[in-house]
Amino acid sequence: METPGSQTSLHRANLERVVRAVRMAGSLTQAEIARTTGLSAATVSNIVRELKDGGTVEVTPTSAGGRRARSVSLSGDAGIVIGVDFGHTHLRVAVGNLAHQVLAEESEPLDVDASSAEGFDRAEQLVKRLIETTGIGPGKVIGVGLGVPGPIDVSSGTLGSTSILPGWSGINPGQELSRRLGVPVYVDNDANLGALGELVWGAGRGVRDLAYIKVASGVGAGLVIDGQIYRGPGGTAGEIGHITLDESGPVCRCGNRGCLETFAAARYVLPLLQPSHGPDLTMERVVRLAREGDPGCRRVVADVGRHIGSGVANLCNLLNPSRVVLGGDLAEAGELVLAPIRESVSRYAIPSAARQLAVSPGALGGRAEVLGALALVLSEMGDSTLLDGARPSGRRPTAPAFT
Repeated sequence: METPGSQTSLHRANLERVVRAVRMAGSLTQAEIARTTGLSAATVSNIVRELKDGGTVEVTPTSAGGRRARSVSLSGDAGIVIGVDFGHTHLRVAVGNLAHQVLAEESEPLDVDASSAEGFDRAEQLVKRLIETTGIGPGKVIGVGLGVPGPIDVSSGTLGSTSILPGWSGINPGQELSRRLGVPVYVDNDANLGALGELVWGAGRGVRDLAYIKVASGVGAGLVIDGQIYRGPGGTAGEIGHITLDESGPVCRCGNRGCLETFAAARYVLPLLQPSHGPDLTMERVVRLAREGDPGCRRVVADVGRHIGSGVANLCNLLNPSRVVLGGDLAEAGELVLAPIRESVSRYAIPSAARQLAVSPGALGGRAEVLGALALVLSEMGDSTLLDGARPSGRRPTAPAFT
């Protein structure tokens, strides 16, 4: 038994600090571990040697600042994590290891709104198929991150709004997927996971305060405050799509009038162009046509940008983020949408907040949410699991990095 304050418990705590730092970063040099943890270089060197002998980490030669260094990462076979992203029209699954490598990834079309049972059936099948392609046994799965296109009620674990996914009413997504796969499942909404993905591997790297705006079937924001996702006590923080822009505007699915979502989300925007561009128009095609010079599509994209900018200005006045990252299909429009967003921010936000804000497109595209789901598991999993389950490491499988 470890006595609190004893050398044994202190050593264990230092082991966990090093593992946690490496787990969150993917890989660090020993000097970076020392700076991150506050431990001495000698202590870090001894701990890394112990973790390497136990099979928890791998050490490879590298360079830092022109000098030789040793890069430390978690062993590629120490375990795997799964990311599952339910969009309104798609299902995407990724399998990654603890060294921040994607081993397999696949997406397929799916009408998630129709039936939760069908969605979970398809997710279960795809997860098991991808695990099989990696050649790694399902017993190595440490956890699953699950993203859903709606707010999660913190107290119950169910979707906080039945109007967003009516076919999922009363369903606890985390419990259902955990029952099917037999592993812990961590759940969050898609905007929060997009923010987490961009924060760890994309346009938000190195930023402590940002907002990730996702515009798709709805409009949502993932908020990062001081490096952490902010969810609010009920899990509904970031519902920027329901900021009121016009009290006499269209009725929103939330029951209010004139929400930002009614001026920017695909379900409200596409009907404006379908009479002239056909009933099968998608937001992806609108963006492509706008980039090619179609005047109607360019006008609609610019209008959407200005409306989003009004919502972003409110965020600036309340939270003063240093960066806003735009995700979803709309981000592919580039300056056609980013310039109007900045224009509205400069008009409606407090000048000092507007000057400090950078607005940029997401770097991960449609992968932001599923990579955020992987990051969610990596942030929530316990370090004791890795230390207690350590064993001699094998050769790390070759795989592309997340980015």
